[in-house]
Order: sequence, then structure tokens, then C-alpha cells
Amino acid sequence: MLRVLDDRDMPAVLDLLNADPIGNVFVASRVNAAGLAPERLGAQVWGYGTGSQPAALCYAGANLIPIGADEHALCAFAEHAARQGRRCSSIVGPAEMVAVMWAALEPHWGPARDIRMRQPLMMTTAYSNVAPDTAVRRVQLDELEMLLPASIAMFTEEVGVSPVAGDGGALYRARVRELVSSGRAFARFEGDQVVFKAEIGAATKFACQVQGVWVDPRRRGCGLSIPGMAAVVASCLRDVAPAVSLYVNDFNAPARRAYERVGFAEIGLFASILF
Repeated sequence: MLRVLDDRDMPAVLDLLNADPIGNVFVASRVNAAGLAPERLGAQVWGYGTGSQPAALCYAGANLIPIGADEHALCAFAEHAARQGRRCSSIVGPAEMVAVMWAALEPHWGPARDIRMRQPLMMTTAYSNVAPDTAVRRVQLDELEMLLPASIAMFTEEVGVSPVAGDGGALYRARVRELVSSGRAFARFEGDQVVFKAEIGAATKFACQVQGVWVDPRRRGCGLSIPGMAAVVASCLRDVAPAVSLYVNDFNAPARRAYERVGFAEIGLFASILF
């Protein structure tokens, strides 16, 4: 009923991922780039089903992400994860799926550090009617050291823990460097300071997902976020994919209003369980 998938399962996996190209963009981007072999992907993809083809998936890496799963599949994924012991830092995905998995896993993995059960998934396919900030541009590799403090501040504020704890920030620095090298990091610089930033965290031919949106606390309320996001959306639509998505905490009312002003509309609901 449940098995670890490999490259022989790629056609079936892509069919399941492409059934929701917006919601599944994170996993699809990684599978498209690395395939399904765990040693290349840096994660496992579990398949659940009664026949030779999986009917539901679960990405098991730094995040545990259920995909296209009904209650039977979700309980099977949760049981397998519980037997393995917690190896992820979060459970993320459609809110109704995350709720079922967490109900099964909480007795084994709880308590969670934070539970965010309402994170609107938002999308736009159109250039904003807001004039983009022409000072927002792709970050160059020689600007990495200027970007890192803003990236660390964003992560700490959003997730609640510092990304430089433990290994001194080596893994996080490598991730930010990868985003910059691939042209997926955007910022507005004022001198040597970043006052607005955002990244494309995942991308396929169907969609891309924006993450890490941040404004320097000293400049919040100064009108940077809306034209900044309009500039990021324009670049994404022009150069990356025909749809731009993100998800946001429901309690972050200023961010939600900003995204709506840029042209994003709510299309679903995600949830995150953070450890």
C-alpha cells in the first residue's frame, strides 16, 4: 500500500503533481530537477495506492508534504512517519490534509513549536496595475554578504528560530547563495542595506512560488512592499512562469492587504506545523 518511489514512477508522480500545479509547485520543482532517487532528491517520495500506480504522494524531506491524499492515505503516511521518527522541521500542505496528519502524529511528535492552520494560498497570472518599483532587481552574487543579514532577519521573524543556529549558518548561507546564483533573489538596496527583498523559492513551467518577502522594520509603512512585489511579479511572469503564487499567515493582515493590492487572489488554504 505504501512504498518509497523511484525514477520508474516518474510518469505517475508527474501526473499527480500536475493535477494541482499551483499547490504542488514546491515538490514538482524539486522532482523535475532531481528525479525521485532519494540520494539525488535529498528526500523520499512515498506513494500510496492499491495498484501499481500511486494514488497519493507524500514528500518526506526537511518538510513533510502530503499530496492528493484522502484520509486512508494520510493515515498511512502518518503511521509510516511515526515509525521512522521525526526527521522533518515542519508539516506543510493543504490545510485539511495537514490537519489529518497532525491529529495522527501529535501523540508521537507533539507538542509542536507553532501551529498555523490558516495560511491562504494566493495566486496571480496578471501584471499588477500598481507601478513596479524600478529599484527592485535581481541580487548579484557579489552582493550576497549584503543580502544575508536581511535573509536571516526574515527567517528568524517568520519561523521563530534563527537559521544560523546549530551549524553556524552554513546550510542557510548555501541556500541563499543558490537562490542568488540562479537569479531568484530580488532586493531593493539603499546604499549597502537591503530594505525590501523576496525570492522565488520554487518554479516549474506552470507556476512559481514567491517566498521570503521582507521589508526592513525601520522602513515599514513607507510604501515599499506593494511596488516591490509588483516588480517581483512582473519579473516572474516575464521570465519564469505564467502564474505566481505564495502563501501567507492569515494573521498577517498588512501582508495580505499588500498582496491583494498587487493583484493576488486567494485560491486555497495551506497549513504548517513547525517543530
